Amino acid sequence: MNGATTLDWRVEWRPLALLTAVFLALFYLPVGAPRFDQAVLEGLLLARWYAREHVLLCLVPAFFIAGAIAVFVSDLAVMRYLGRGANNVLAYGVASVSGTLLAVCSCTVLPLFASIHKRGAGLGPATAFLYSGPAINVLAITLTGSVLGWQMGLARAVGAVLFAVVIGLAMAFVFRRDEEMANGLVLPDAPPSRSLWQNATFFGALAAILVFANWGRPQSDGLWLAIYEAKWALTAIAAAGLAVLLVAWFGIERWKVALAALAVAAPALLLPGHPQVAFATGAVALSLMVAREGGEAGSWFESSWGFAKQIMPLLFAGVLVAGMLFGRPGSEGLIPSQWVEVALGGNSLAANLFAAVAGAFMYFATLTEVPIVQGLVGNGMGQGPALALLLAGPALSLPNMLVIASVLGWRKTSVYVALVVAMATISGLLYGTFFV
Repeated sequence: MNGATTLDWRVEWRPLALLTAVFLALFYLPVGAPRFDQAVLEGLLLARWYAREHVLLCLVPAFFIAGAIAVFVSDLAVMRYLGRGANNVLAYGVASVSGTLLAVCSCTVLPLFASIHKRGAGLGPATAFLYSGPAINVLAITLTGSVLGWQMGLARAVGAVLFAVVIGLAMAFVFRRDEEMANGLVLPDAPPSRSLWQNATFFGALAAILVFANWGRPQSDGLWLAIYEAKWALTAIAAAGLAVLLVAWFGIERWKVALAALAVAAPALLLPGHPQVAFATGAVALSLMVAREGGEAGSWFESSWGFAKQIMPLLFAGVLVAGMLFGRPGSEGLIPSQWVEVALGGNSLAANLFAAVAGAFMYFATLTEVPIVQGLVGNGMGQGPALALLLAGPALSLPNMLVIASVLGWRKTSVYVALVVAMATISGLLYGTFFV
């Protein structure tokens, strides 16, 4: 028959296999089975909790910071301090302790990592920052020491800093050919429109909003509790400082900033028990204000929105799947919690490896890993696996891996995850040998 075509099944087998797999999955979907239904519910509940507790207060400020890095930070400045040709002591020193003041989780650090990598940071320093951001914040280290003992807190602090450096160096070594090719690229760079201290002040205001808005309640009195009780006042002060900078250095008209401030003040005064409403209003007002501007301000919003489009869908999908597999703290997913508790007893290589792998795929919000590990230790978890979980868990998660892969590709992401898991396993094994 004239005009007839023959399908090339060397190509068509892929969509056929995908359609078949989806059909079989739906056909045999165990709807009605208690554990499956519970797992679906846990996935949805975790996704809802994540949307309520982390998207607004954590990710939205992080996207604005990431967008600002991409627009306002000079390519040459990034390459000078974190680039492939930078002094290694300086680059890894800065990257490995960068998480000390950032109380962020494995997902919140992603826009910041994507931004500095895009600006020319070397793979080694960038991955050192990626690990250190959620792993070394001072609140988590302090809480670990107070709840699980000073030995565990010290081991976590030292281990996290060493991890960041070793993982960064290992990534740079494994992919040195890619780095050598990138070294030959010369990025054009316009002269900065503001001085270094002006940019530092601007980023300091953005970082203060992120840090204070997410400041968790400590378990003891003192300075940390005082900061917690004043967290929203401190957040408001940082936001006011940002408003002043937008007028003074970015040329945004005063009436626009004043109108945005009034929009934030209204819910803050009318709904004092719901500060998130005022925070959300401020985020919307800032977005509308800078999105309609030209020049740097408009580019800032465009870059921030670009990171949001790239990262948010992957994060929500990953959180949903993680919730279905592991459930929430104190709840069951597809994988029974008894399996985890039995597998984590003692200090064997298998127990430490299981702790590192489980921690790598589970999602831990900032500071929640400590009470979770405390509960597992109470149910028989060994000291070594506890440290392995603390070193791997906060820095990795399933949604975190999906986003890293979108930035680096699956080959580099797989090596990064394997390095974290391997080092967490070895560290737990060594720690458990000396602290039983």
